Amino acid sequence: MAARRRGRRKAWPVVVVGVSVVLALVSYLAVRSIRSTTPDECTAHGPDGTTVTLDLDQASHAATIAAVAHARGLPKRAVTIALATAIQESKLRNLTYGDRDSLGLFQQRPSQGWGSPTQIRDPAYASGRFFDALVKVPDYLSLPVTEAAQQVQHSGYPEAYAQHEDTAATLADVLTGREGPALNCTVSGAGPTPSAAGSGTADAVSATGDGGGVAAAVRREFGDAPAALPATSGDSVSYPIATGQASTGWSLALWLVCHATELHATSVTFDGRRWSSTASDRGWTHTASGPGRTGTVAVALG
Repeated sequence: MAARRRGRRKAWPVVVVGVSVVLALVSYLAVRSIRSTTPDECTAHGPDGTTVTLDLDQASHAATIAAVAHARGLPKRAVTIALATAIQESKLRNLTYGDRDSLGLFQQRPSQGWGSPTQIRDPAYASGRFFDALVKVPDYLSLPVTEAAQQVQHSGYPEAYAQHEDTAATLADVLTGREGPALNCTVSGAGPTPSAAGSGTADAVSATGDGGGVAAAVRREFGDAPAALPATSGDSVSYPIATGQASTGWSLALWLVCHATELHATSVTFDGRRWSSTASDRGWTHTASGPGRTGTVAVALG
């Protein structure tokens, strides 16, 4: 009996270490967050059970990157590379400062031919310029994320992008619409997010107003497809989604939610699910009828 008790005592450290390792792994897989603490935030749920939480400002920029890639017909891998780069360079912030004359999401430099300071501070423009350079990298889709990103960025820390690959891949899975309503944003008020002033999305909305402003904002990021229905009203916009293109519909629906405060969107509906700004803590609820029940993304404005 004494020998058996001693055997059990020796086993305890191994069990404790094993449990600690498992708990640490579960904690890592459960939540990855790069946001600052704010009452408003967006959470993406990846296909492997991971979650990534961003504040509204970061989420709007991540959604813009995915939208610009969609407009160019680029694959999810390109979105992953771009997101990993932007997370490393700016933590998905549209920065007004950086090393030397670096600016914006990707810390692009006017002196190196990336564009004017005003252009680089436009997230859609900056994303487009990043993809312009990325697609010129030979076999970029087969390269490790850090190598593909480095050939665009020429960073002094070329290995830094690798640490953000998992987070970027989760966001890319979700924001390209592959996981359906796998992202929810909780919002507490209307109006643009703090850094939205001067951004292309906010400018498009304020310049045209109401449904026309939303349609303009969608066009400048998603391109001409999907196109708004001709009968767009002043307080709503609808986008028909072709059969078999549910991922496009969800990508657009999630983009609308991530930009809801800039667009003054009160609800977004698609494929029998609805997100409402007044009940955003409930996420995507089921809806039995109305716009967006089947193949149309509908956004109501307030």
